[in-house]
Amino acid sequence: MKVVRLIQGDITIQKVDAIINAANTSLLGGGGVDGAIHRKGGKEILAQCEQIRAKQGSCAVGEAVMTTGGLLASRFVIHTVGPTWQNGQYREAELLQNAYLNSLKLAEQQQLQTLAFPNISTGIYRFPKYNAADIAISNSVEFLQNSEFVKEINFVCFDIENFKIYRQRLAQFEMTDVQILGI
Repeated sequence: MKVVRLIQGDITIQKVDAIINAANTSLLGGGGVDGAIHRKGGKEILAQCEQIRAKQGSCAVGEAVMTTGGLLASRFVIHTVGPTWQNGQYREAELLQNAYLNSLKLAEQQQLQTLAFPNISTGIYRFPKYNAADIAISNSVEFLQNSEFVKEINFVCFDIENFKIYRQRLAQFEMTDVQILGI
């Protein structure tokens, strides 16, 4: 049975194969989720991000890369860059969809089973929260239903507003062969 779970809390303490980091293009840490993951995960995450930068430069918006989980409860961190909202005139919805899908594809390639996603781009990047939740849920659930390895997706909402939005959207979402927990 595949599972989608909604959690209100701290993504950095999730015991999953990989947490997804709402990173910036530099991969060097920042504020919000990104800063918390780098602070709690330790120097090993930053060192691997620097190695990735040395090979490929920055991480483009919508793309994803993976590092160790360092000192986190998760084994790995998948770093993805969501778009900054600019009134929907610069393919922001497509780029956010790519951030989720490329993270999921990377997890599938690495044969990971359990993942935890934050609310990508809804903080300082100002992506409208209802639209972002719809993109996250629809793309993640469709991927989950067809995945060979990924068995569980956790949406971890730090703030209560996103939690309520996800709870409402998940309650309306029809899924076959997927159990929804936490709504």
